[in-house]
Amino acid sequence: MHLTQIQSRKRPSPDRFQEECAVFGIFGHKEAANLTYLGLYALQHRGQEGSGIVSSDGERFYQHKGLGLVADIFSKKFVRQLIGTNAIGHNRYSTAGSGDLHNVQPLVVNFAFGNLGLAHNGNLINAGVLRGELEAYGAIFQSDSDSEVVIHLIAHSKGETMVSRVIDALTLIRGAFSLVILTDDHLIAARDPYGFRPLSLGKYKGSWVVASETCAFDLIGAEFEREVEPGEMLAINKEGLTSYYPFPPQPRAQCVFEYVYFARPDSKIFGSNGVYPVRKAFGRQLAKECPAQADLVIPVPDSGVPAALGYAEGMGLAFEIGLTRNHYVGRTFIEPQQAIRHFGVKLKLNPVPEVLEGKRVVVVDDSIVRGTTSRKIVKMIRQAGAKEVHMRISSPPVIAPCFYGIDTPTQKELIGSKLNVEAIRKYITADSLGYLSLDGMLATAPGFSHHYCNACFTDQYPITMTKAEQLQLGLFESDQVTRK
Repeated sequence: MHLTQIQSRKRPSPDRFQEECAVFGIFGHKEAANLTYLGLYALQHRGQEGSGIVSSDGERFYQHKGLGLVADIFSKKFVRQLIGTNAIGHNRYSTAGSGDLHNVQPLVVNFAFGNLGLAHNGNLINAGVLRGELEAYGAIFQSDSDSEVVIHLIAHSKGETMVSRVIDALTLIRGAFSLVILTDDHLIAARDPYGFRPLSLGKYKGSWVVASETCAFDLIGAEFEREVEPGEMLAINKEGLTSYYPFPPQPRAQCVFEYVYFARPDSKIFGSNGVYPVRKAFGRQLAKECPAQADLVIPVPDSGVPAALGYAEGMGLAFEIGLTRNHYVGRTFIEPQQAIRHFGVKLKLNPVPEVLEGKRVVVVDDSIVRGTTSRKIVKMIRQAGAKEVHMRISSPPVIAPCFYGIDTPTQKELIGSKLNVEAIRKYITADSLGYLSLDGMLATAPGFSHHYCNACFTDQYPITMTKAEQLQLGLFESDQVTRK
């Protein structure tokens, strides 16, 4: 199904895909809050807008959350106040709902079945429809996050146990979800039947741990046990772990962009041995498909580094760091009154003239979204003395937005939906431009090619949307986008 967005989003459109969210949970450890803090610290790359932790001693919930980075929100004082042996945490980059504090997760309620906290990575395509139905029955929402719909569905369920109520709720939602739920006596983790977002299970000194990525286990010293399977729900309590498969089976649709950009290179996702070797293999395949006559290869740091290494190996060219990145830059609200050329990009990246001067340079990046950043990067490299600038992208052209947990511009803002490769090359002013083909990407990715969602490259979405869902998301069905 081909879909075109007709409504704009609230936030300014980014010039690269934005990270989604991260979840973490642990059951049965005296340092639950400390370990959750460290887990969220390791998962900071998945969301930098806000963070929260909820802990439980079996009777009461304790919580702290705020806007900003994990290390800025949680001081020793606040972590010490998070009492109990069970905890869940969340890093947020809002894909549904605004960036206000009331949308920062975990979301916490107290109802007839006791305390409940929820943290969610993903996006629900029928959240708007369900919310309208719940509000018609008198439900009052405290946030505009799609995740709160799940809490209301749990509260409205007629199930006799908390586990059965969670199953009832999750069978009603559609879309992407890897989530953790904390109750007075359970830690529940679930992954949607398509498996869009990663979710892993680990063990730390006899305690069960779940996290969006295995890099969180590495930091705390937990052992990776296995992935939470697509369509699986885990219920963990003092008696141990119970696995459920309550959803009708669906074809796998794991987000291939996790390999391109989102996941940390040292994580293991989707049953692979690691993200780093996959990104490097994308670079080698890119070299086969799009060779360049050049002197050296440089990455756009940091996400372009593994693919650039693979491309350099495949081409037999030198690999150099021609762009340095400021890792400490955040949002700036103070800009110079006099215009500085490429100011926004220069906050994050700066060329190294000694590497670039007089050279034919291949620049490897993971993607081109709107094209404005790539254009500025090419011009900066030329101004630093490069003789030629050849851009290579370790993924196919992005032509469609994501509705499964990634914050993307609208389709009309995606340069790949409007222009063909040659027109994009002219816009970014590169001497040549080459993308990794979809077939090459899927053949290189681990496992079976049909296990991946590639809607952002194809405009073919794995979940067929109802008319009501399309209306809520601001969409209408259309023919395949024609690019100039």
